Amino acid sequence: MAVDRVPVLKRCRSLDLDPVFLGIDKKSNRKNQKMQRKLSEYGTQLREKQKAKFIYGVLEKPFRNYYAKAERMEGMTGENLMIMLESRLDNVLFRLGWARTRREARQIVDHKHVAVNGKTVNIPSYLVKAGDKIEIREKFKASQRYKDVLEITGGRSVPEWLESDKENLKATVNELPKRAAIDVPVDEMLIVELYSKN
Repeated sequence: MAVDRVPVLKRCRSLDLDPVFLGIDKKSNRKNQKMQRKLSEYGTQLREKQKAKFIYGVLEKPFRNYYAKAERMEGMTGENLMIMLESRLDNVLFRLGWARTRREARQIVDHKHVAVNGKTVNIPSYLVKAGDKIEIREKFKASQRYKDVLEITGGRSVPEWLESDKENLKATVNELPKRAAIDVPVDEMLIVELYSKN
């Protein structure tokens, strides 16, 4: 599996991204040393794609597959793409506040801590659907890990499209998110423009 070894804050600086969107409270004190050159149109589009990939922790090939799927769906391609990325199981756990970061959420899913509709799911890219019931499996609920995480993420607001029972680590997907409810600083139209050139 490909591993991105670039420090997170350094990557955030290069993408002009606030680490808060990754669930990280640290701030980088360093300013970007390079002279801020004006990006070309292609450079701007590429940066938006890299930002989306970095925020959701998706590699190039799966990202391209999401895009191809979004193109085949009804509605606007860019919105469909963002809704699909937001519906990933690892992102949903992050949104529920059951993980500090999406990376941690991915690890929780990988380690078979999560059940969807009563079945264990260990695929972070699993796409949830409206009506899905998500929970941390019974044998992991009492672990100190989740108490610590909930203490840190307690102030994080859960989006309206999800219903969370933090006490019992259970949640319901009320509906799929609408683009307006997705608070990531990505201009998906630039991603569509980038891919439509290929």
